[in-house]
Amino acid sequence: MLEISRIRNEKEAIIESLKKRNLDVSPILEEILTLDAQWRGDKTNLESISAELNAIAKEIGELFKQGKQEEANAKKQRTAELKEKEAALKTEVDQLEKQITQLLYQIPNVPNALVKAGKNELDNETVHEFGEKPQFNFEALPHWEITKKFDLIDFELGVKVTGAGFPIYKGKGAKLQRALIAYFLDEAEKAGYEEFIPPLVVNEASGYGTGQLPDKEGQMYYVNEDDLYLIPTAEVPLTNIYRDVILPNEDFSIKLCGYTPCFRREAGSYGKDVRGLNRLHQFDKVEIVRVEHPNNTAKALDEMLEHVKALLTNLGLQFRILRLCGGDTGFASAMTYDFEVYSAVQDKWLEVSSVSRFDTFQANRLKLRFKTNDKKTQLAHTLNGSALALPRIVAAILENFQTENGVEIPKVLHRYLNFTHI
Repeated sequence: MLEISRIRNEKEAIIESLKKRNLDVSPILEEILTLDAQWRGDKTNLESISAELNAIAKEIGELFKQGKQEEANAKKQRTAELKEKEAALKTEVDQLEKQITQLLYQIPNVPNALVKAGKNELDNETVHEFGEKPQFNFEALPHWEITKKFDLIDFELGVKVTGAGFPIYKGKGAKLQRALIAYFLDEAEKAGYEEFIPPLVVNEASGYGTGQLPDKEGQMYYVNEDDLYLIPTAEVPLTNIYRDVILPNEDFSIKLCGYTPCFRREAGSYGKDVRGLNRLHQFDKVEIVRVEHPNNTAKALDEMLEHVKALLTNLGLQFRILRLCGGDTGFASAMTYDFEVYSAVQDKWLEVSSVSRFDTFQANRLKLRFKTNDKKTQLAHTLNGSALALPRIVAAILENFQTENGVEIPKVLHRYLNFTHI
């Protein structure tokens, strides 16, 4: 959520920057500033009334001491009038604050200066590409046929038990999944991330804290009876660990990671692009999250990008990194880099990670602050990234490392498995 003070001071710059997202926020910013001016006026009046009430209370005490009961009672009458006015103003201030907050929730984060204007994924920039496309001298199979041939994942059984988009992993398919999770977590630990096992459901405050709520696209699963949401990513519970927290000083760099299943409705996703593991309602992911001093955000983002690059390089997968344009950048993000692996058989790139910096956008919602050296409070910065999401990694491994006789397992996973070939 953008800070109201920033909107007051940088209105034109915000309007211009959000044009990168193909948005004109002029009307909503004007509405916010109009309400804000009214709110500040009411707050000033409240402070005046409070000061007057305090002064009158002292006067009444003195008048009673002096035996001037009639004058004291007159002052008490004035106190009653002021308290009535104070209560009405407090109600109005609360209502104005709620109106302003609801409007602020509608405004996405301001894109970083490096983010280019653009409408959709066609306008994203490729900033790095690694590896070469696999070459096959036999008829290569897509991963959904490989999983069926070697009994690794049962999509039909998942439909029977739950529905489409909820596959059941079996045998070596389940072991490969577990090996990848262990590898990603071990590498995160080596990089200094503390591991957490967070809840898989969160409350409304947590959803608002990281920007998943309000859920404009209807992508979250909602448990109506308990007013809880199934997490779309571990980012939500991990980042919310620091909701309503004031870090005691400026000397901090907090690194968290966690493995969780993730749940997304993926409303409106149909057709060949969602076949097999390409798009699921439930999938596994290891997430890395950072809480940083604003001075360290750029460095932290670079470190996270290098971390994901190393994971994919060690797996031996061909991949590329895209810096997303304004129109394709997520609502809460100031800048996002997507990692995509190449699927040799499908002849397409598959997104396996998004690494984003949010600057103060989430921290403002979370009320996540730190004490400066001069004892003031300042908003921290947050970042997160997939390291990594598993379904498309599994798809790429099965497709790209297949042979005429099966699939070769990347060497980096051998220590986690009792087999090296499927």
